[in-house]
Amino acid sequence: MTLRALDSLAAHPSTPRLPALFIGHGSPMNALEDNRFTRHLGALGARLDGELRPRAILVVSAHWLTRGTFVQAGARPETIHDFGGFPPALFEMRYAAPGAPELARETAALAPGATPTEDWGLDHGAWTILHHIFPRADIPVYQLSIDYGRSMQYHYELAARLATLREKGVLVVGSGNVVHNLTESFAAMSRDDSSPAPWAVEFDDWVGSALRARNDDALLRFATHPAARRAVPTPDHYIPLLYALGISKKDESVSFTHEEVYYGGLSMRSVAFGLPD
Repeated sequence: MTLRALDSLAAHPSTPRLPALFIGHGSPMNALEDNRFTRHLGALGARLDGELRPRAILVVSAHWLTRGTFVQAGARPETIHDFGGFPPALFEMRYAAPGAPELARETAALAPGATPTEDWGLDHGAWTILHHIFPRADIPVYQLSIDYGRSMQYHYELAARLATLREKGVLVVGSGNVVHNLTESFAAMSRDDSSPAPWAVEFDDWVGSALRARNDDALLRFATHPAARRAVPTPDHYIPLLYALGISKKDESVSFTHEEVYYGGLSMRSVAFGLPD
């Protein structure tokens, strides 16, 4: 699909503004498993696979951290297995969606200093969730990297610059986790304890309340929350939420497509901005 075709779709009155999503992606094993979370992804895909079916998907994943901002512009992005210690079946999986090279270059033009590149593919923050949302892998997918040295405000404002993509049939998906403390989660797993830690629930609930109230300033200053040091020991999995937040409008609906905290310190909270009832 060319940019000219996307532009014509954007101008057509029947092309709706697509929602913006944040998905708490959790373990790569979710790609193989049938559980509450993956069933929620399937149900979300069913809601989107109609008049809201995207022309392309842009993913901002917690697993593409860079110095500078890059946009994946390959025509056939590879499936990246950026993990270890999992069963062979997971490494054998492929998500063979086409890329969106022309749209990637337009996206880079919207983001000051961003560079198109073919040196990346689809990491597990992208393909493990898209495998359930759009299992046919027939929608073009590309990724935007996270410039990890930048402030929370920078990411929020960069997302706002990309807002016109939603009018062109692009589904923007942030993929991370609101609470992501693997040290504490692995300790819980070793005890076979799937219950959530109180501090994790406290922080996850606080984020949910701030999202409902559209208190964007509080979400940008999350580090001031008493539980933030344990809930967000590093911001890589939190930053994708700011892209979904920044690209949305404050008068849009906020809905939680999935809410769950387990294994001590892992939140699977997933959020949709502007998703019709």
